[in-house]
Amino acid sequence: MRTDLFDFELPEELIALRPVHPRDAARLLVVHPDGAELLADKVMTDLPSLIAPGDALVLNDTRVIPAALRGVRRRGDATAPISANLIERLDDRRWQALVRPAKRLEAGDRIQFGEGGNACMLGALDAIVEAKGQGGEVTLAFDLSGPALHDAIEAQGAMPLPPYIAARRAADDQDRSDYQTTFAREEGAVAAPTAGLHFTGDLIEALEARGITCHFVTLHVGPGTFLPVRAEETSDHEMHAEHGVVSTQVAFALNAIKSRGNRIVAVGTTSLRLLESAADEFGTLKPFSGETDIFITPGYCFRFVDRLLTNFHLPRSTLFMLVAAFSGLDTMKQAYAHAVAERYRFYSYGDACLLSPAERL
Repeated sequence: MRTDLFDFELPEELIALRPVHPRDAARLLVVHPDGAELLADKVMTDLPSLIAPGDALVLNDTRVIPAALRGVRRRGDATAPISANLIERLDDRRWQALVRPAKRLEAGDRIQFGEGGNACMLGALDAIVEAKGQGGEVTLAFDLSGPALHDAIEAQGAMPLPPYIAARRAADDQDRSDYQTTFAREEGAVAAPTAGLHFTGDLIEALEARGITCHFVTLHVGPGTFLPVRAEETSDHEMHAEHGVVSTQVAFALNAIKSRGNRIVAVGTTSLRLLESAADEFGTLKPFSGETDIFITPGYCFRFVDRLLTNFHLPRSTLFMLVAAFSGLDTMKQAYAHAVAERYRFYSYGDACLLSPAERL
């Protein structure tokens, strides 16, 4: 399909720079492609009444690391400011990172992140540029390793806010809590599973009181989630792989729920992509641990997920293509036009929508 089919206009002022508080006060647009009422305006606290008892929510419990670092490149007496976003841990001391401006770096350069010059101090974090790619990515070999490196990144790093927020304001201490789900526990993401940001303890208790169970999977979200599709055809786009885990216990529980006729509600496109990667051709969920680069576009036959709770996504993004595949491209364009007209807040810190699938053969 042509990628320009997934374009739409969005006023810049609707891009949320901060989340609402409390989290579950966010607005919720309910989309029923085949219902009597296509669109309904709700709020997140209405969610328990919108899901049937016996259904299951599947949430992503990945934990975002403070992967955004600022430092100084040193080459002899010459220095230059550098910003880096860690994107993948390679081993005990090496990370792959995206750096800006990449043209200021060469293999062998030393970067000093944080303050001080002693790598044994928690306030310092030094690395050597081991290799440099063509797309701005570099391999950083840190002086520290293991738990010491982990603690130094925690001390010096900031939350890796999406580019459309980071371009307009710097990350701060508030983002350390705002850009993390309340149930995050498995460390490894460099971007938040943003649909999960709307959940509070009270909301989860209300869901469980109605007989709706919550189950957790892990997909470590990578930076590719923010990348627009630059290819003219969707078939020419290459997805970044991300590591995910569906435990045996969760697979067994969700299969049992599905077999008795209840529905599986994925919280976020990350949960949906992982579940669809782990489901076989007969719609049975299998335990899963590994990489997935599944790319879902219109025409995809969903194997396991029945409904989707998600945020509002970027034009031409793989995520907007996914929701178009789930509920129909025309339906989602109507839904997004309604959201713009009603001043919904967009993207990672924005509002949410609850999607039902379009009727499929």
